Amino acid sequence: MAKKLLMIVGDYVEDYEAMVPLQALMAVGHEVHVVCPGKRAGDYVRTAVHDFEGAQTYSEKEGHRFFVTADFAGLEPAGFDGLVIPGGRSPEYLRLDESVLALVRHFFETGKPVACICHGVQLLCAADVLRGYRCSGYGACAPEVRAAGAEYVDLAMDQALTDRNLVTAFAWPSHPAWLAQFLALLGTRITH
Repeated sequence: MAKKLLMIVGDYVEDYEAMVPLQALMAVGHEVHVVCPGKRAGDYVRTAVHDFEGAQTYSEKEGHRFFVTADFAGLEPAGFDGLVIPGGRSPEYLRLDESVLALVRHFFETGKPVACICHGVQLLCAADVLRGYRCSGYGACAPEVRAAGAEYVDLAMDQALTDRNLVTAFAWPSHPAWLAQFLALLGTRITH
């Protein structure tokens, strides 16, 4: 059965971490609503493309316009079956918005599936929902994860980790494993 999913983004969300999951989840029949605080359906956010090119940290290039499909104001999280949190730079400032944190808490309080990748884990830390979880994310977020009471698991770039209702991964190179594990949590069956 198709699920109704929520994706939260902001300006400079990581391009691949927003666009690829949106398209993949829609391709298997799920309904995905994209929201951003302060934006309405039809508005867009700017994205950034992060790459791993041998420097001490990722590089950043301008990405695409990524369109918001639903209004954030008045959003009722109870009407959604799961949450997708991409990384990039947006989690850094979205975590300062109490309405975003309340939204994240809803999905943990109700045990609904959450897929979080890369810097998206910053939202989980700020929402204080990670205590006792094992999770991953971009390596630079490991101190925040530990400070939030979780065990940070350093995964290979192509792996993902599921702990209860939460699927986490390093960054966009993890998409196949991350999305497969999220689809399993959603109960999505793909037959060939």
